[in-house]
Amino acid sequence: MIKVFDVPLSKDLSGFAEFLWQKEIPHRITEDETSQSLWVPAHIPTDQIQYIYEQWEQGEDLTTIRVRKPVHKRLSPSQSPMTFVLLVMSGIVTFLFGFGENYSVMHWLTITDFQLTGRSLIYTHLLETVTSFEWWRFITPIFMHFSLQHIVFNSLWIWVVGRKIEQIQGAKVYLWVVVWAAITSNIGQFLISGPMFGGLSGVVYAVLAYTWFWDKMSDRPLFGFPPALMVFMVVWLALGYTGLLESLGFGSIANTAHLAGLVAGLLAVPLVKALFRVAK
Repeated sequence: MIKVFDVPLSKDLSGFAEFLWQKEIPHRITEDETSQSLWVPAHIPTDQIQYIYEQWEQGEDLTTIRVRKPVHKRLSPSQSPMTFVLLVMSGIVTFLFGFGENYSVMHWLTITDFQLTGRSLIYTHLLETVTSFEWWRFITPIFMHFSLQHIVFNSLWIWVVGRKIEQIQGAKVYLWVVVWAAITSNIGQFLISGPMFGGLSGVVYAVLAYTWFWDKMSDRPLFGFPPALMVFMVVWLALGYTGLLESLGFGSIANTAHLAGLVAGLLAVPLVKALFRVAK
């Protein structure tokens, strides 16, 4: 979120905040030892909020001010570039490696290099990825999907949930959450199954957990997703560990990546608050 202004602690902003909520403009008011600050999501013009505040402070009748509700506007790719790039790269990579059929491309994208000798899979140690400076491997598995259903399912979640993080908290915070979730979930899955996995599922679990926990720790919802979404994903995670999803034709499930992504999303909330200038 972006700071609009600072005012003394003695200033009562409750009336102004009530007006913003009536107009469905999301915001946060934070306090420190000497002042209080008003924050709004990155997509809301701060100059307009500043103007409305000045009118309110002068005692003007705010009912005459017409406020567009940017929270409802339809986003174009240019307004959510990180989400757009993430989905386009997933589509391109998935096409190039042929949903897992093209090993000549795939071995450059897995978290460690590998070779197939007959039915035997030989792969390098995770430390080799570090010492060989092939650090992209810690992230690139998220772009590989092994079926059309796989990439469509993950892309829809990223478009709905991930885009909302970028819209409200900005591309920098969103990129950090995605990279953090990718590295965490990829390492976790590798330690259990080796390098033959991929997909955005770990990141999906991370952004869902992140938005749910952020709202859980706040007085007012910032993202506003129904808690039932998180319940659904936890149930889906549990079903994955039972083996039921594989028996129903969903293919091999990277359950550890899902669980690691969920934990990464929960941990991302305090980390983002500590690392970035966002409203607490």
